[in-house]
Amino acid sequence: MIIRKRHLGRRTFLRGAGAAVALPFLDCMVPALAATPGPVIRTGAFYIPNGVIPPSWEPAGKGGKNFEFSPILKPLEAHREHVLVLSRLNSEPAKAILGEGQGDHSRGPGSFMTGAHVKKSEGADIRSGISWDQIAAKELGKKTQLASLEIGLDSSEFPGACDIGYSCAYSGTISWRDETTPLPMENDPRRVFERLFGASDSTDPNVRRASLVRERSLLDSVTNDVKSLSASLGAADRVKLSQYLDSVRDIERQIQLAESQNKQLPLMTQPAGAPATFTEHVGVMSDLLVLAFQTDMTRVFTFMLGREQNGRVYPEIGIADGHHGLTHHSGDPVKIAKVVKINTHQITLLAKFMDKLKNTPDGNGTLLDNSILLYGAGISNGNIHNHNDLPVLVLGGGGGQIKGGRHIVFDPSTPLSNVGATILDKVGVPFEKLGDANGRIKELTELS
Repeated sequence: MIIRKRHLGRRTFLRGAGAAVALPFLDCMVPALAATPGPVIRTGAFYIPNGVIPPSWEPAGKGGKNFEFSPILKPLEAHREHVLVLSRLNSEPAKAILGEGQGDHSRGPGSFMTGAHVKKSEGADIRSGISWDQIAAKELGKKTQLASLEIGLDSSEFPGACDIGYSCAYSGTISWRDETTPLPMENDPRRVFERLFGASDSTDPNVRRASLVRERSLLDSVTNDVKSLSASLGAADRVKLSQYLDSVRDIERQIQLAESQNKQLPLMTQPAGAPATFTEHVGVMSDLLVLAFQTDMTRVFTFMLGREQNGRVYPEIGIADGHHGLTHHSGDPVKIAKVVKINTHQITLLAKFMDKLKNTPDGNGTLLDNSILLYGAGISNGNIHNHNDLPVLVLGGGGGQIKGGRHIVFDPSTPLSNVGATILDKVGVPFEKLGDANGRIKELTELS
């Protein structure tokens, strides 16, 4: 028997002058005659600030498989089989204890993935708990170049309002490496791109600035390697490689365009590379996450769509009022309608991210088939700052482990942390304890 199939290692890179570009998973990375490997399961979490409008979020009825998508969740209908709507989950650690007073915008995100009650402090002695993404990163990161990616849409410098008596670090991140180490969310797509594909190691701001504004494409430096590799690949792999490189070049164009536009807007406070609108910013960050999963650069991410008490406006959907202020609507139907529109817009962009995952082949399925994603908030109703009946979704197929297409209504005492614990089990990460988790959610994997 003669076997002519060329085999590439899973961690193969295209190399050029000062650059290295990871390859997506190609058919030729499976050794000839080898058994097809099991799917690589990735995980991540999205956080939305300021809560939602619960009646417009939760599907009507008692739950089950034949639920109707609510007005806010309607954009996800095309992905029904990969969507689980989880209702009545509770975050007891986010609630105030005697004497703490207000602080829900800090305790909500601070406990979202840790299941721990944060220490009320504005000093250096802040404390929460290790978040489940970082528990996953410690194990899954052994097999990837980056243990995890932490990204957001707001500056990590925490300007503006934060809860009185609480460090702004609590409201600005959902990822904690350990009890005392919050991880900042990177909001500049250029820096995320450079983490994935290389950057200047210099601390000289002039060198960094030159790196940020360079016009030469990363892909231009690996052209010769691309040509050489393409000539040796089969037809299917050549198509995969071409589509992947087109995606990388498209992201480069988006970042370069944003940088060019920002230079013409001297009053912009966002770092160069951050698009001017929420929609564009989410889009380029989503593209980067798809590339990170596609190349197996990382298998873990957290993505904050906004910091708590976020006053962002959304001119692209006709909303000029600040988001946080609108959530304190006191029953005003006009303000409620605007918050619903914001929540729906967020979900629309989530659906587009899921489209990208679904359209990216991965092994015998797609990236969406082989991911388990959490989407939700640490506050339910922004008008009253409650932490029970949280808005929570679980998305993706988990390599065939997640049974989607259902609305599951839990006992109100069920901790949100049980979702994180269940996800850790499904991605194969052992752990001893996660915050207030007291069990697993069998309904994620078993049809009820």
